[in-house]
Amino acid sequence: MTNSIDEFLDADVIFIVGSNTTENHPVIGAKVRQARDRGAKIIVADPRKIDISKDAVIHLQIIPGTNVALANGMMNVILEKGIENKGFIAERTEDFDKLRDVVKEYTPERAAEICEVDAEDIIKAAELYATAGKSSIIYCMGITQHSTGTNNVMSMANLANLCGQIGRESTGVNPLRGQNNVQGACDMGALPTSYPAYQAVANPEIAEKFAKAWGVESLSTKPGLTIVEMLNAAEKGDIKMLYIMGENPMVSDPDLNHVKHALESTDFLVVQDIFLTETAELADVVLPATAFAEKDGTFSNTERRVQRVRKAVNAPGEARADWAILMDIMNRLGYEKKYKNPEEIFDEMRAVTPSYAGITYERINDIGIQWPCPNEEHPGTRFLHSGKFARGKALFMGIEYIKSAELPDEEYPLILTTGRLLYHYHTRSMSGRVEGLNKKSPESFIEIHPDTASSIGVNEGDMVKVASRRGSITVKARVSDIVDKNVVFIPFHFAQGAANKLTNAALDPKSKIPEYKVCAVQIEKAV
Repeated sequence: MTNSIDEFLDADVIFIVGSNTTENHPVIGAKVRQARDRGAKIIVADPRKIDISKDAVIHLQIIPGTNVALANGMMNVILEKGIENKGFIAERTEDFDKLRDVVKEYTPERAAEICEVDAEDIIKAAELYATAGKSSIIYCMGITQHSTGTNNVMSMANLANLCGQIGRESTGVNPLRGQNNVQGACDMGALPTSYPAYQAVANPEIAEKFAKAWGVESLSTKPGLTIVEMLNAAEKGDIKMLYIMGENPMVSDPDLNHVKHALESTDFLVVQDIFLTETAELADVVLPATAFAEKDGTFSNTERRVQRVRKAVNAPGEARADWAILMDIMNRLGYEKKYKNPEEIFDEMRAVTPSYAGITYERINDIGIQWPCPNEEHPGTRFLHSGKFARGKALFMGIEYIKSAELPDEEYPLILTTGRLLYHYHTRSMSGRVEGLNKKSPESFIEIHPDTASSIGVNEGDMVKVASRRGSITVKARVSDIVDKNVVFIPFHFAQGAANKLTNAALDPKSKIPEYKVCAVQIEKAV
């Protein structure tokens, strides 16, 4: 997030796009509703009539995969009406002409036709966002999990910069991270392209810096593979061994039949986790690890706040902390570095991570600190880009709308989109063991519009077969107008009736994220 969670409270407009905020991030969802009670106007762009859309002054029920067209349509309106922030554009941005040249073709009427919404709603949303004193964008995986995910994110940045709604309190572009400590994992280099603090693997100077810090002769400047790319390589036999930590691709990854074949094709599979997940069941070796309450360390949350985590209970059986397991493996592989505790690791990390340099265990003993925090006198940073962007000036990009990789046709006439539920967490390896949560949400299901259900003779509670080009599942029907006639929704949490047996592994060419949010399916009543 460019800004802080509490800053939502003082926003004048909150534009929520591709985020089921109250279900997937209920604490932040509560903040948004508090902001509404203080007078904030909420705009929602989402293919479903999600809970937070009831609080919105405008709900743009767009077709999945049309985010760029929507953003371009809004920016077209803003420029046509002359309500862009001309001073901000002149002083703090570059390549404005490239943006203007593209969005001039996206009239609200054209954008409305692509997105299948009302052009007047696009006009109203654009005016509301642009003219408010403080407008904040919230987005989540409904923006990123597309074959055009990078373009979607850049479009949100274009919109914020066009209106000068960034670099100030209660504004900004605020992605909500999908899992606990995802932000911290990325900060620490758990990405194929980056060392800690997003220092590029491909940069020889950065590689030399880390080689020196770690006492080795050299490090590769070749970026690694993403999850989908690794599984593709494993299936081909190009990767012989996989080491999976805290991840359950046998439920969470797209095209699960392909995933299973790839894992079974791997010569040696190691899984390190707190439970025997569907993925761990396929492993040659399972390393039992400790859960969050069984170890010391730090988490970095969605607002970039680095916080202490303290051991509350002892770990069961032979479970060990991740750092201790990794250190033993590292030592056996010939790198003899020893650590006494997580604080020692943290101190080494912050020595090579500029944004964490001023954060110490002592300083975050009571309250966390938001990075960047370059030295121990620095208080941390509540919001980013105040006065200056990291690259100097913000770069506008003229982005054309590109259709999703797979669209409906006669054989597969419906668009499937996927997402999360309030009562379960990711692949249910934890929440699926809680009796009360399973009573609230016991099984997979598909949301179908009443007209669509009627056309195939399906009633509420019927079992239906859902098929895509990659596989099929049988799930229970929920007949509701929460989705449009040509869209269906399945939560991805469940191993039985797994949505990801259907989803498309087509990748965004830049970020390499798969297109979970759009694929073509057919539905029939189960026999």
